[in-house]
Amino acid sequence: MLQTPTGGAGSGTATAGGRLMSIGGVLNQLRDEFPEVTISKIRFLESEGLVEPRRTPSGYRKFTADDVERLAQVLRMQRDHYLPLRVIREHLDALSRGEQPSLPAPGGSREPFDALGEQPDQDRPTAARVGRAELMAAAEVGEAELAEWESYGLLTEGPEGGFDAESVNVARLVADLGRFGLEPRHLRAMKAAADREAGLVEQVVAPLRLHRNPQTRAHAEATTKELAALSVRLHAALVQTALGVRLH
Repeated sequence: MLQTPTGGAGSGTATAGGRLMSIGGVLNQLRDEFPEVTISKIRFLESEGLVEPRRTPSGYRKFTADDVERLAQVLRMQRDHYLPLRVIREHLDALSRGEQPSLPAPGGSREPFDALGEQPDQDRPTAARVGRAELMAAAEVGEAELAEWESYGLLTEGPEGGFDAESVNVARLVADLGRFGLEPRHLRAMKAAADREAGLVEQVVAPLRLHRNPQTRAHAEATTKELAALSVRLHAALVQTALGVRLH
């Protein structure tokens, strides 16, 4: 269990008496066990429905001691069991119903997760690599179109040949955009923006990979996925705002 600090002025820490804690106070409590945790991480877990802090009339988050313990459980299951957020949410919901669900042993095999920390859809390719023929079949295009995409840097074969599973998704999206008249040359700006966003993520994650704490180094991959998910959401929100439309 997490220890509840006595708290200094303005810390807003929660105690057995029921006082609430600011997000900064939550961060201070969690960092002893989870040195890699950040305020952005806590907000991300909130956005995924893993914790639901109260809100003051002015919109500030206020967490209870139970909220902090729930966050600690989430972080432990990510760190020790490599579980996707969907599975963690289901596990915690089962515990709240009084059930006793089991977890895989720590260090067990890891399933492939997408950028949101979820298992991929059943119809999404999960093979480590796919060949050119498989990629073209999935995107319903020919060799000439694939070669043009490659010439603009939208897709790249690996050093040993073939494409990773996410390349299939990219190919389908490029093909779909092409049906609206958007050619590969029009998409170069999107690719350049994606490369810049990836560079920003790498800047944040690089210190984690070099950290002396092995748990922090091991958590770098999960942090990369969370940052990628937030970047994708921000990009979508900015496009919607610029166009003045809602996609959902």
